[in-house]
Amino acid sequence: MPTLVLREDEMVFSAIRAQGAGGQNVNKVSSAMHLRFSIRASSLPEEIKARLLALNDQRINADGVVVIKAQTSRSREQNKAEAMARLQDLVNSVAKVPEPRRPTRPTRSSQRKRLEAKTTRGGVKRLRGRVCASD
Repeated sequence: MPTLVLREDEMVFSAIRAQGAGGQNVNKVSSAMHLRFSIRASSLPEEIKARLLALNDQRINADGVVVIKAQTSRSREQNKAEAMARLQDLVNSVAKVPEPRRPTRPTRSSQRKRLEAKTTRGGVKRLRGRVCASD
């Protein structure tokens, strides 16, 4: 499946202060970016929306909004680009249709080996018992 193109007008960006060390620059400049993307209100295909909402990802809240925080760079534009790239990666991860799982059965040989190993182990444990003085 080709890469889905996300529209930038469906994303909401807000600049916030970055956390962590950085001295005076961190205290003065709001260079970290919050990206908010509503899955339900987006123009994505319905099956992709359903797979995104079914994901157990901490970045997706109960309202179906993806919240991504990017703060690795000192540049607001670079953080915005990184947040968009992370959102694109998230959407691409569910774009591929998962293959259905086909249940398999153990082979007859593996079943036989398992039962033989159980019998051997049981014999070892039986020999650990109390010694009878039947002389």
